[in-house]
Amino acid sequence: MFRYLLRRLLGAIPLVLGILTLIFFLMHLAPGDPTSRYFDPTISPEVMDQMRQNLGLDEPVPVQYMKWMGAFLTGDFGYSFSYMRPISQILPEVMWNTVQLTFMALMVIFGLGMLIGIFQAVRQYSVADNVLTFVALFFYSMPGFWLALMLILIFSLKASQWGWAVQFPASQMTSGGYEFMTTGEQIRDRFMHLILPSIALGVGSAAGVARYMRGSLLEVIRQDFVRTARAKGLEERVVIFKHALRNALLPIITLLGLTLPFLFSGAVLIEVIFAWPGMGRLIVDAVFQRDYPLIMATSFVIAVFVILGNLLADVLYAIADPRIRAG
Repeated sequence: MFRYLLRRLLGAIPLVLGILTLIFFLMHLAPGDPTSRYFDPTISPEVMDQMRQNLGLDEPVPVQYMKWMGAFLTGDFGYSFSYMRPISQILPEVMWNTVQLTFMALMVIFGLGMLIGIFQAVRQYSVADNVLTFVALFFYSMPGFWLALMLILIFSLKASQWGWAVQFPASQMTSGGYEFMTTGEQIRDRFMHLILPSIALGVGSAAGVARYMRGSLLEVIRQDFVRTARAKGLEERVVIFKHALRNALLPIITLLGLTLPFLFSGAVLIEVIFAWPGMGRLIVDAVFQRDYPLIMATSFVIAVFVILGNLLADVLYAIADPRIRAG
């Protein structure tokens, strides 16, 4: 197993470099450059040329690529054109913010989705199963940005107008005066700010997980080893959670490997709507500002998390199915 994972990691290195190379040259095919946002008719061309020279944009694209790649391979992500700070200082801040949101969204997606799917499977074709199927399909087909706006409208704006006991913040990570709160108050405040964006980000995917979980578990509980466990007189709870569930997890593990990198880098709309200072907003800002070094750094982080997500899925496969470890 260790050799297999090592081979996967080593094989991913040229893949990541190839992706970054493609992104680098595609960025430079677009018209304009990072100095375009400073353009003004009153600024002399000599000043604009000096700015390009200071940023290293006056050199041919292949030369810029070789310089960037040389610095990147030594661990130097460069200097952000828009933030005017080293990228190595920017990424840890926004990555930690996104990790918090991603963790909460994963709890919603797989915690809620698996529970609903298991409940539906053990009560197949019941009224509850049909109702949950309709609700799951409803949320699965709902655009995430629209759900986010509705959550803000109902549980933040209207909740405040109607005087609800529980009101959720509509934006940002913390409330005003956060630094003056006690530790317990800070934890509660951060948790309250996480609830709406994590629901908006996770409910649609949770509905998909519920459908996969239901179908996979229904397939497993019809197999002979489950009938044998029931014939031995085991409780239905033991049969489902100890014997059937473990074998039904393989499709869910596949979804986990695909969902993790998507959540980490793809929550662009949700982070913009909730003004959450994470990777999604950083990527959007970098693209609009034509911040080449920052775009390359965020692309690298996305590629790495795609690879790590797939490696995590491989490890969980081996844990869930001993036959893989034996192979």
